[in-house]
Amino acid sequence: MIPNIPHQLPQSPIYKKAMEIFALSRNISNYLVEDLNKLQENGSEDPNIYFSGDIVQQSVSLAPEILKAEQQTFSEEKYKYAASVSRLTNSLYKNCERLEHANSNGKEFIQLLRNEIKKFRKLQRHWMLTL
Repeated sequence: MIPNIPHQLPQSPIYKKAMEIFALSRNISNYLVEDLNKLQENGSEDPNIYFSGDIVQQSVSLAPEILKAEQQTFSEEKYKYAASVSRLTNSLYKNCERLEHANSNGKEFIQLLRNEIKKFRKLQRHWMLTL
């Protein structure tokens, strides 16, 4: 589940932060799965377990979308991929908020991820101006 990484790694701060978010979300998801995979008292599964997978899927998509935006020659194409990065970031943040309401011991790690996403958003605003 590691994104395709080109031979020469990009050095942009937003790309590096996206890779940090991916690693962090993967570790948090692995931690949360232990708490969320137990059946509830009524025999059903915890619906929040899907959000833990969603944060990994969304974070793994961030870096390739950034690379696609940076590799495009026309601004329309760049903005299309930049919009995709914005949607992924917003979805990732909302899923973190949902996971904070889950019955898990790892809630403090979710807050850490949300703080990293806030830092990413600041980098993202600057990055979008440079496209």
